[in-house]
Amino acid sequence: MNNYKQAKKILDNADLIYTADQIQQTIEGLAKKINAKFNNELEPVIVMPIMNGGLVLSGQLIPLLNFPLVIDYIHATRYRDETSGGALQWKVKPGSTLENKKLLIVDDIFDEGHTLKNVIDFCQQENAAQVTSAVLIEKNHPRAKADVQCDFVGMCVEDRYVFGFGMDYKGYLRNLNGIYAVSESNG
Repeated sequence: MNNYKQAKKILDNADLIYTADQIQQTIEGLAKKINAKFNNELEPVIVMPIMNGGLVLSGQLIPLLNFPLVIDYIHATRYRDETSGGALQWKVKPGSTLENKKLLIVDDIFDEGHTLKNVIDFCQQENAAQVTSAVLIEKNHPRAKADVQCDFVGMCVEDRYVFGFGMDYKGYLRNLNGIYAVSESNG
């Protein structure tokens, strides 16, 4: 079965975890907290979504931010359209000079934190003045996490494979306006 047919079958049996309204309320809450942190900034903050997952969240979050900012992006992935992560692959590094800049990294999900840790480490090696992170979802699980914490977390999910609103199932379903979990019966 090709990945799209498999993804469609998974969606047909998936459990809705968060609705579009719940996600929108969460994004508005994230924006208020982020605005409070950066409300006195005179110099632009560089807002950098991690592609592809951070794209959908960033598209709705950035218009709600009311401090000076510029937008760049990073494309780093561990999943490569699979359901488990491997080594980090850099596809695109930031185009902006990060030295002495304040950064806001935006991503879809914080699972074990390896991608975020690698991105933050890279930004610090580029001598960024400050690196702040925001994610829509943090996954609760007993597995070890990388030595990094998110500054802003929208919602939490249990240890299930989730997709929608930027998160994919084998490259598909990022465009869903809700967050779903693979049904326990589909494992």
